[in-house]
Amino acid sequence: MEATIEVAGLRKRFGGVLALDGMSFTVTPGRVTGFVGPNGAGKSTTMRVVLGLDAADEGTALVGGRPYRSLRTPLAHVGALLDAAALQPSRTARNHLLWLAHSQGLPGRRVDEVLELAGLASVARRRAGGFSLGMRQRLGIAAALLGDPPVLMLDEPFNGLDPEGIVWIRGFLRSLAEEGRAVLVSSHLMSELEDTAGHLVVVGRGRVVADTSVADLIAAASGGLVTLRTRARSEAMETLARAGATVSATGRDTLTVGGLAAERVVELLGRDGVPFAEVGAHRATLEEAYMDLTRDAVEFRGVAR
Repeated sequence: MEATIEVAGLRKRFGGVLALDGMSFTVTPGRVTGFVGPNGAGKSTTMRVVLGLDAADEGTALVGGRPYRSLRTPLAHVGALLDAAALQPSRTARNHLLWLAHSQGLPGRRVDEVLELAGLASVARRRAGGFSLGMRQRLGIAAALLGDPPVLMLDEPFNGLDPEGIVWIRGFLRSLAEEGRAVLVSSHLMSELEDTAGHLVVVGRGRVVADTSVADLIAAASGGLVTLRTRARSEAMETLARAGATVSATGRDTLTVGGLAAERVVELLGRDGVPFAEVGAHRATLEEAYMDLTRDAVEFRGVAR
């Protein structure tokens, strides 16, 4: 089965609320795709439509070229984590997974394999109702992996994980993608996807705002600017402004320069004998790039005091 998720023109209304407004994107194999946007942007609704839990008013959602409802053994095609609390609390972690495995005709040995992968082998016989949220997230990830699927969809998988767990899941998601799987990870916080996602689908108000690589998104947000550190701030500003640059002071000894390449900045400062400590391309953070893209799509916004 082809490892892809294809979402095309999804529209979905709940009463007077337009949850999806033409949502379209494709998740391809071999990389982690971050599915990001503010609360209420349509991420969870889109994932529920892909998994056949909600029906779209318009559009299509396919897994490996087929609707989810047409898959005879869905766990062998797509693994999903939508709600870590969706389990029977009186069952042990192992019995919870055994129940799922038997429903799909999967062997019991696969249960022990995914418990090991998710770091839960030592608590396999503990009741899931006593698990912390982070442990429930790990159990949900183990369940998603039961059928060794080529496609994975995880909704807010970082919730409740301690710092060690976050480091673990970042590396784990990357390794799953490197095996050739299509991995879609929904989140509303960019910091959770740091060093994990190679591609981003950014959404707001039920539609795609950006569908791009992380590198391209940061480059666009950085705007070709140059950061300059110098004690001779006034002299540097005068030299660079004469050459047609746009220069602004961003700190006591820091300038941001637009309109000139870093090499040209160095050349001009050297020619005029203006001392400087550092010249380099300005690099926006992923958080800055994301906030810039979604500024107009935030439904609820606090007021600074």
